[in-house]
Amino acid sequence: MEIIVRAGDTFNLYSQLFSVPLDLIVDSNADTDPNLLAIGQTVKIPGYSIWQYTVQPGDTFWTIHNRFSIPLQRLLFVNPLVQPQNLKIGSIIRVPVRLENQPLIRSKEYAFEELEQDINQLESAYPFITVTEIGTSVEGKSIYMIKVGKGSRRVQWNASFHANEWITSPILMSLLNEHLWHLTNTESPTHSERIKTYSECSLYVIGMVNPDGVDLVVKGPTEANEESVLAINNGSEDFSGWKANINGVDLNDQFPAGWELEKERTNVTSPSPRDFPGNAPLDQPESQAMAELANQIPFDMMIALHTQGAEFYWGYEGLEPAISQLYASVFSEISGYRSVRYVDSHAGYKDWFILEFRKPGFTFELGKGVNPLPLDQFSDIYSAMNPVFIRSIKGIT
Repeated sequence: MEIIVRAGDTFNLYSQLFSVPLDLIVDSNADTDPNLLAIGQTVKIPGYSIWQYTVQPGDTFWTIHNRFSIPLQRLLFVNPLVQPQNLKIGSIIRVPVRLENQPLIRSKEYAFEELEQDINQLESAYPFITVTEIGTSVEGKSIYMIKVGKGSRRVQWNASFHANEWITSPILMSLLNEHLWHLTNTESPTHSERIKTYSECSLYVIGMVNPDGVDLVVKGPTEANEESVLAINNGSEDFSGWKANINGVDLNDQFPAGWELEKERTNVTSPSPRDFPGNAPLDQPESQAMAELANQIPFDMMIALHTQGAEFYWGYEGLEPAISQLYASVFSEISGYRSVRYVDSHAGYKDWFILEFRKPGFTFELGKGVNPLPLDQFSDIYSAMNPVFIRSIKGIT
């Protein structure tokens, strides 16, 4: 929401009036000097939207305030040129409305288009976040990263390495959205806990590692890729079992952590809907982008979302740090998911992250059943992962 600066306004005033932390208002207006506000200048207030309301017969600011449960001061503030006791029927006034916390609205088929819409809405609603492109897919789609917070501790979450595990993307974006809502709302019961993490932890969210593959599973082939993906899929038009990227390479078998062992273990030697590790480690643009990201940013923890099994993996070849076991115990307790230290596989992003950086890495297998998981599991998965999300950025002290 944008408001117009009036004489005597300060960011402190906005913070008190809209119940939004001062730091988030400052960070939402990075190009504005709080000490040099000019009358008529626009300022962004995170966590709000503006409704355009048409005045009806008998309306006053008081009746509108009561109807929408909007504090009268806020209503007056965003309509500085309107005379409250002399509203003209048919005129338009602005109604400031705090955004709602609705994590389950993303319980729907969710492809790259939905991700981009989500990101655009979050940028507009919470302008203190930053969105960057860390790479592009085979077909040129952006691999986006969202950053929240400015602390020295760095935590990465990612989703949809595997195409038919696309439900992990709306789950992750819902977790992020709820976190942003609590951050901006000083009246939230968990606000104090959340806002503390903003100054202590930098959270990095990659909502969809494999956008081409997700689009194939959710929307079907395009005219440009239909011939190639049908050939990889043995002529079948059923892509529900497709895990790979659009080249038929399993992106979570692409990392230089026992890659040769994984290639031998899977014994898949050519492009396939699943399990083909490629012709060499990191020979796909999506895996290259994820490796480069971890090489550039010294993450203290990484969590990758997959499906299914209601369990998570946290070890690799005994190289995981001691604190990983403590996190695993806590994550298992608060999620109800089974903690598994080792599995018979290599070349995954978690494996490589632990091998390369000796930091805690986790692969969560969300839900139970056959991929793609049905959307009726969304609520249960979300409930299991929400406390893990919060604890991962809060840390263990």
